[in-house]
Amino acid sequence: MKRYGLLFDRITSIDNLILAHQNAKKGKEWYKEVRDVEKDVQSHILHLQTQLRQRTYSTGKYDVFTRQCGNKLREIYRLPYFPDRVVHHAILQVIGDIWVRSLVADTYACIKGRGIHKAAKKLKSILRQDPDLYCLKIDIRKFYPSVDHEILKSIVRHKIKCNRTIELLDGIIDSTDSGIPIGNYLSQHFANIYMSRFDHWIKETKRIKHYFRYSDDMIFLHKDKRRLHLLRSEIAEYLRDELRLELKSNWQVFPVKSRGIDFLGYRFFPGYTLVRKSISARFKKQAMLIRERRITGQKAISSIMSYYGWLKPANSLNLIKKHVDSGVKAAISDAAAELGVSNPLIKRLK
Repeated sequence: MKRYGLLFDRITSIDNLILAHQNAKKGKEWYKEVRDVEKDVQSHILHLQTQLRQRTYSTGKYDVFTRQCGNKLREIYRLPYFPDRVVHHAILQVIGDIWVRSLVADTYACIKGRGIHKAAKKLKSILRQDPDLYCLKIDIRKFYPSVDHEILKSIVRHKIKCNRTIELLDGIIDSTDSGIPIGNYLSQHFANIYMSRFDHWIKETKRIKHYFRYSDDMIFLHKDKRRLHLLRSEIAEYLRDELRLELKSNWQVFPVKSRGIDFLGYRFFPGYTLVRKSISARFKKQAMLIRERRITGQKAISSIMSYYGWLKPANSLNLIKKHVDSGVKAAISDAAAELGVSNPLIKRLK
């Protein structure tokens, strides 16, 4: 197994830190703290480099708040933009590919070139080829808060041997008393490598051909439902003993043809795909707010295009046509004209 050293100087180089600032600020240019850095980027970057190389940098204070995510209330941790989010980007720009190369092809969260749409495309293809499958659907109880720091650190050391980089990563891992904080840019990547052992065990030891994982949401497809019931017991044991994680009690084994698979915001059936009902309802409400000009400008354009991206992979043409009506199109046209940009919605719908 190859381990990588001599990473810290690359992480803390001026060019890498400037690039990290450019990537971290995307979509956040209007933040006051981003504008403050923009007034004198070179000075801020030089100061950050000095902090990192002299070991005086430490993770800042978290702003902790709760947010409704679907039907769940999650505790979100937010770090200051500078220096913390810039540091996270600087780390990932150097070691992100090292971690990605260690992952199996069946994990899709937060990996460039994968994501929800690639997973959805592959799942639809499998169901078209073999509709008579059973599905085991599971997820992990309080996954992010349950990640064990010592296990995560040992996994980090499987690929990284640069002591200064390990020291920097250990400091970020230990910036909370337990678990990994939802909201940290690095947390989603820590989650992937934490589950990587499990992924390889599923593929290489248990020989499960059809497996999909998106963060801690997982589905397994097989013709034999008894095999899936046995696999569920083995998974619970593995997660408990190797990763100190616990399965939720809401696991299910069911025939795909009659029930479909609720996964990634869609409901997958062998012959068609529907968008999840809660997403459909939010889309209808958002379209109404735009039609009534209660949402305008860039927010209106971003909102409707985001939902269009969600709906496009599903069999939802009638839903789009019904709710993206002349009123919504007129509102988006006005917003685009006001901002001096071409109308993205009309282009997409042609």
